Amino acid sequence: MKALDEDLNKELEKLKSRGLYRTLRTVEGPTGRTVRIDGRDFLCFCSNNYLGLAGDARLIEAAREAAERYGCGSGASRLVSGTLEIHRELERRIASFKGKEAAILFPTGYMANVGAIPALAGEDDLVIVDRLDHASIIDGCRLSRARMLVYGHGDLEAMEKILEKRTGFRRRFIVTDSVFSMDGDTAPLAGIVDLAEKYGAHVMADEAHATGTIGDGGRGLARLLGVEDGVAVSMGTLSKAAGSVGGFIAGSRALIDCLRNRARSFIYTTAPAPPCCGAALKALDIIEEEPGLRDRLMRNAVLLREGLASLGYDTGSSNTQIVPIIAGGSERAVSLSLFLHGRGILVPAIRPPTVPAGTSRLRITPMATHTKEDIEELLSALEEARGAE
Repeated sequence: MKALDEDLNKELEKLKSRGLYRTLRTVEGPTGRTVRIDGRDFLCFCSNNYLGLAGDARLIEAAREAAERYGCGSGASRLVSGTLEIHRELERRIASFKGKEAAILFPTGYMANVGAIPALAGEDDLVIVDRLDHASIIDGCRLSRARMLVYGHGDLEAMEKILEKRTGFRRRFIVTDSVFSMDGDTAPLAGIVDLAEKYGAHVMADEAHATGTIGDGGRGLARLLGVEDGVAVSMGTLSKAAGSVGGFIAGSRALIDCLRNRARSFIYTTAPAPPCCGAALKALDIIEEEPGLRDRLMRNAVLLREGLASLGYDTGSSNTQIVPIIAGGSERAVSLSLFLHGRGILVPAIRPPTVPAGTSRLRITPMATHTKEDIEELLSALEEARGAE
């Protein structure tokens, strides 16, 4: 035990020396446009609660009603006794929301990816992934033991070369984020679907950061681009814009039946908690019925990007509600985050291995509930930080 602790402490010291050591902040209440940490209020610009629904009174009431009817926990895995009426209701609602035949729930979005990919692909298959795909996609591909090939970010020409040369597999999947979680840009999804159709491949799109924020009714990038039928496996989350927790896959009935029988992260875990399902059902109604939330979110993102550009900050290719400031080295990103912290603004630094070396950043995420004054306060602090560098 002592020897192990000594080795681990050495590794931790290395992380600290490289500016990669992480600590937890405890939030004392709900995560809205402001949060309280250590008795101090901060403007929060780092939450994925994009529409501000996590603290919405309607979701809280729906969660309470679900708890009263079904209890706080499901008590078992779905294939034992854990499938409750509310799980089936939510799966039907998600399928309708996504315009697919069926859907299947997972406890988290991460578990949806690491369960679905190995259930669909194996040693005789090929998975083609974007260099900046989310860690859960990469982990799912590794678990599948399929041949994995990586193309440059958004590079359709490189993807086509892979599809031309790499034949003879049982199945070939192209797996991509639709909105990239650290850069805030969008995949060339229409072009990906075209190439998949041309070469007989299948598309899996991770719409986690697009669900609730992009497309007609918040249904995602595939809906916005009119290529829903070309996406065989549509992944999404209930943990971000929907303000609850959970992940899902939507697709054909055959696909969902296969996942129900083969996805280990579905089979071998306790079913999602009923209160979270109740909140998610209410959130989907709000997302469809209140487009003004998405409009405010995107207006805030545009205002922020324009302000950062005027200050000389590099926001990369962001065109969504995720707006990075590319700082480069870890030390600069941490320094900038600490400066904002001192001004009462919460934006943690994002460092390797979450992002590639040399691209450490602040990942700023405005919410629909942020005011113009909130964004101006953030920009003012960043202008001050620019002058102090």
